Amino acid sequence: MNVSITHKVFSITLSFLVLFSTLSFTVEKHYCGDNLVDVAVFSEAKKCGGMTSEDVVYVKKSCCKDTVDVFEGQDELNTQDFEDLNKTLQITLVAYAYSYSNLFESLPRPIIPHKDYSPPNLTKDIQVLDETYLI
Repeated sequence: MNVSITHKVFSITLSFLVLFSTLSFTVEKHYCGDNLVDVAVFSEAKKCGGMTSEDVVYVKKSCCKDTVDVFEGQDELNTQDFEDLNKTLQITLVAYAYSYSNLFESLPRPIIPHKDYSPPNLTKDIQVLDETYLI
């Protein structure tokens, strides 16, 4: 039972490791001067007061700046099919799987002839009344 819990925890941990290693996302940050105005993870960051640089024509140099941090995950995963292995390794794996599956034999179900028998109700303890004890 302990092995199955350990196996499940290990499997879940490995699946999350694969998920997070292949996950990629971007973080956009908008600064006005030295102040951070907005941070967006999956969308575009909002600008200062909702105005863009095209709306303001009388400002020569904008004090606002945008930074984009891109976190790229792993694009290629190394996968192998059974057919990619050489013949010797294929035969070894098939023989190992076959011998391991036949290693454990199930025990036959025992036949219990008195399974449905219910003993009679005892009202008195006969051994104490007759004072006979088995030693």
